[in-house]
Amino acid sequence: MKRLLTVLVVSALFLSLCGCGSQFFVRGAINSATVSGTVSVVQFSTAEGGGTSLTVTLVTFLESGSFKDVTFCGDQRTQFPMNKFVNATFTPGPLCGTIIQIVIVI
Repeated sequence: MKRLLTVLVVSALFLSLCGCGSQFFVRGAINSATVSGTVSVVQFSTAEGGGTSLTVTLVTFLESGSFKDVTFCGDQRTQFPMNKFVNATFTPGPLCGTIIQIVIVI
């Protein structure tokens, strides 16, 4: 009976945090990276590794006079408008990163 009550309380807490437009984040369980800068190059391509071929999007960010190239999994071209400042949070992978969140700063 005690376990059932615990499950019900935790479920109610979870639903109250997620409902009504609230946002619920779990951090720390996922290794994530963040890159920020003005998008200067966006290129759609393929990456080969371990006998696998993946579609990827290569993005070059410019910030404080230096360039940073990041490869994202899949066709993400619409997520990275040219000459806009973008904050991208992603999970790094062996061939490409999986996007968690994109924020375009206006």
